[in-house]
Amino acid sequence: MGEQAPQGGPGAVPRRPRWEVRLAWAAGLLTLLMVLLYYFYYPFAAGKEQPIPFSHHVHAGVKGIGCLVCHPGAAEGQRAGLPPLQTCMLCHDRIIIHFPPIADLRSHFYEGKPVEWVRINTLPEFVYFDHQMHVVHGVDCSRCHGDVKEMDRIKPPQKINMGFCVQCHRDNNVSHTCSVCHR
Repeated sequence: MGEQAPQGGPGAVPRRPRWEVRLAWAAGLLTLLMVLLYYFYYPFAAGKEQPIPFSHHVHAGVKGIGCLVCHPGAAEGQRAGLPPLQTCMLCHDRIIIHFPPIADLRSHFYEGKPVEWVRINTLPEFVYFDHQMHVVHGVDCSRCHGDVKEMDRIKPPQKINMGFCVQCHRDNNVSHTCSVCHR
């Protein structure tokens, strides 16, 4: 029998151990998976970025906090409004206080600095809309605002305009004369 050629002679490419090859493949697949999850999961169509990140999904969805806890104005008057920082501090005076966005929120509260939230929903000045009337008549907030329990950043599901409102009034046998919304 003949002799076998020695492995690893001059010019030979050293073979990597099997575990290194498997590790490289696993890292590549993990990277690909992360890119795909980012692309398909990350809310590219999410609403406007806020100065302090706030997730309606976490608060309204996971924690089950009702709309009126943070937006009591919707049950009391024309505008739902934004909660004062004191409302946030009911929980975040004790809960995950070192999480950077909450630490930022807390510093605003304790320093008396208002948070300049970015407005999401606006109506023209000539339109009269009363949140209270809709809440009293059992109109679910998601009818206009979408399923906020599934949204991190709020993005209206449709353009809230005269056509949208008139169609809703028609669908629910509510008056759609001009003076209902234009005073």
